[in-house]
Amino acid sequence: MTQIREPERRSRILRGRPYSLDEFASKYGLLSHQAESLFTRFGPSSIELDLLMAAKRRLPVRHEGPVPQDGPVNQDRIAE
Repeated sequence: MTQIREPERRSRILRGRPYSLDEFASKYGLLSHQAESLFTRFGPSSIELDLLMAAKRRLPVRHEGPVPQDGPVNQDRIAE
């Protein structure tokens, strides 16, 4: 009699350190349901998730303060 074999479940190899769900969401400014969806589909690998967000053209959010704007320099402020 022929035996039917179950396909083996292959787990993904973790590349890079794992993100926590909160860390990933805050790094890219994602809502919790968005981060959870990506985290579930692609796993916690920081390398995989960073590559995914780069492909989506989504840069990490800066938390240390406002990003300076490029523009003309006010000459009056330089003289002070």
